[in-house]
Amino acid sequence: MDNEVIEFDIGLGGGGGSEDGDGDDVLDEENVANCSPVVDGNVATVRSYSPQGDLDLEPYEGMEFESEEAAKAFYNSYARRVGFSTRVSSSRRSRKDGAIIQRSFVCAKEGFRNLNEKRTKDREIKRPRTVTRVGCKAALSVKIQDSGMWVVSNFVKEHNHELVPPDQVHCLRSHRQISGPAKTLIDTLQAAGMGPRRIMSALIKEYGGISKVGFTEVDCRNYMRNNRQRSLEGDIQLLLDYLKQMNIQNPGFFYAVQGDEGQCTGNVFWADSKARANYNYFGDTVTFDTTYRSNRYRLPFAPFTGVNHHGQPVLFGCAFLINESEASFIWLFKTWLAAMSGQPPLSMTTDHDAVIRFAIMQVFPETRHRFCKWHIFKKCQEKLSHVFLEHPNFEADFHKCVNLTESTEEFESCWLSLVDKYELRDHDWLQVIYLDRRQWVQVYLRDAFFAEMSITQRSDSMNSYFDGYVNASTNLNQFFKLYEKAVESRTEKEVKADYDTMNTFPVLKTPSPMEKQASEVYTKKLFMRFQEELVATLTFMANKVEDDGLVTTYQVAKFGDDHSAYYVRFNVLEMKATCSCQMFEFSGLLCRHVLAVFRVTNVLTLPSHYILKRWSRSAKSSVALEDRVADVINYYLESHTVRYNMLRHEAFKFVEEGAETVDSYTVAMAALEEASKKIFLAVKHDGRISLVNGHCRENLTRNGVHANYNSEDEQRSLACPLSEINNTSLLLFYLQDFFTFTKEKEKETER
Repeated sequence: MDNEVIEFDIGLGGGGGSEDGDGDDVLDEENVANCSPVVDGNVATVRSYSPQGDLDLEPYEGMEFESEEAAKAFYNSYARRVGFSTRVSSSRRSRKDGAIIQRSFVCAKEGFRNLNEKRTKDREIKRPRTVTRVGCKAALSVKIQDSGMWVVSNFVKEHNHELVPPDQVHCLRSHRQISGPAKTLIDTLQAAGMGPRRIMSALIKEYGGISKVGFTEVDCRNYMRNNRQRSLEGDIQLLLDYLKQMNIQNPGFFYAVQGDEGQCTGNVFWADSKARANYNYFGDTVTFDTTYRSNRYRLPFAPFTGVNHHGQPVLFGCAFLINESEASFIWLFKTWLAAMSGQPPLSMTTDHDAVIRFAIMQVFPETRHRFCKWHIFKKCQEKLSHVFLEHPNFEADFHKCVNLTESTEEFESCWLSLVDKYELRDHDWLQVIYLDRRQWVQVYLRDAFFAEMSITQRSDSMNSYFDGYVNASTNLNQFFKLYEKAVESRTEKEVKADYDTMNTFPVLKTPSPMEKQASEVYTKKLFMRFQEELVATLTFMANKVEDDGLVTTYQVAKFGDDHSAYYVRFNVLEMKATCSCQMFEFSGLLCRHVLAVFRVTNVLTLPSHYILKRWSRSAKSSVALEDRVADVINYYLESHTVRYNMLRHEAFKFVEEGAETVDSYTVAMAALEEASKKIFLAVKHDGRISLVNGHCRENLTRNGVHANYNSEDEQRSLACPLSEINNTSLLLFYLQDFFTFTKEKEKETER
């Protein structure tokens, strides 16, 4: 084949590229299979070859090509048949006009990686690349002749490494190309909202195997990303125009653009005045959701949401993220925080994402961060689909381990049993989520407030603000109208819930003053949830197991089920109770276990510190819940609770002493009878009594025991309304006086 010229129909399309999005141009296989040899300028017999045939057609010195690109295409097609990848190595230019006169194509494993210390010593390499260059000498060099033809000047055939078998050659970088028909199919499926993984599955089925597709999922992902970026250049301007118009119409409207607003290449955030006001009322816990894909380019639409006093989703702002890098999330969180007056939330829920976690640590160091449990469950179905198919009970076991364990020790034990039972101890993804367990497993999060109505509630309930309005196929033109519809619909639902709360009266199921109080304080939805807990106390027993004088511990369990007991610690003086289930800490509503203890200890109404304003009817009022003294009924109930429990606590100290003997019992009954008479007289005199040093101004005699005041300095007369001392001082005095007398009588008896 001396002096033979090989002519190729180049047809070099946009290659799939590497992970970096840029790869060598390659030929379609159908173009490689058809070439037209030309001898001395005349078309000779066509020689066709394919990866399966004409293996003898290999480069040799003196072979000529019409162009440099033709030489490159031929060497790359040869490399595909043999089993290696190529790249352009070096070139020489003419001193006259700077045109390229020589080009070298080499095996991709030629040379060695240049570890430039100056480039790496000042920065940490987060993801070091795999070493692929091993010093292979295989190469093809061509140079241009005076005739304009390119001739092979050097060819090295031998490689110093193993070659790739035919069924893996499609993975080599220089042989990965997205053909025109494949691009069309990708564009169509992307517009329908499908992601790279599902699109690749469709392509593999369409072409009959991954090796026949000609590119990898990474190439597909890069193509979709680049296509999206190009398409966004014009459409993103629509969003900015919309936000500018909203800003003109609404002075409280806030928006920001990352980078240069004129070029529209940065991320965008906005929040209207209602969203900012909502955050002031309900911004204690926030959900940031990046799972939405609001247009055909799959640009992440990321809303900030929370939950209002009716348990409904409420909006705190929105963002469009062109990329999901650490810098983008940090910029977004700082911008959002500035729009919300710089007050960070107590807790935040996001997707399971390491980049988002890092950004939250930077911007919200004091905020409790958790990963959305529902999203992890959904990912579990993908990662462990084979386990779900083979073991129908796995899902129930997984749910029980995550949601129903009551302690960290129980969870750890249950998890080990789970992974051993299904032979998943070495599963990579399960190991990852186990390491992150403190940020998504319920038992590690119950001490933080997330405004959920129950421990096992679906953790994405707050993320449904735009469900039914925005989906993966929504484009930007549609988005604005659907966004406004969603906001309008949510506002109307909140107005309806407000109306129902104020104009309908719930049916009370018990004669408890606490239930009546809750029905007047909570919104309708929250009262119904509280009512469930209150009614459930009727099936629970609360038994005292420890009393240190200040805090009493109760074991609370259903009748006949002591194995599933909860423990409530109750400080009667401070009227504070904590339960091992931690429902109040997690949701802001008291659990049935604490309410059961309140029932057996005669706590008739809810203490004010257990009524969160964010769940009350006055959640959006500027008046603090505890300052509503104008509400006579609620004020009376609250003050009555304090008085009642202080008296009960003190009285219990003397009851045990009075019941010891018949004599002490007789004295106790006499003292209580005398106290009753004194209270009757005080009430009869319009609630005004005279006190000396806090006691009744009289010479008090109890069967020979006197309370005398030796000097005028020790006497301080004070007239005050009974309502100001709440009858407590008077009753406490009689009880204390009775206690002193009991001790004196015991001493006389001993003598």
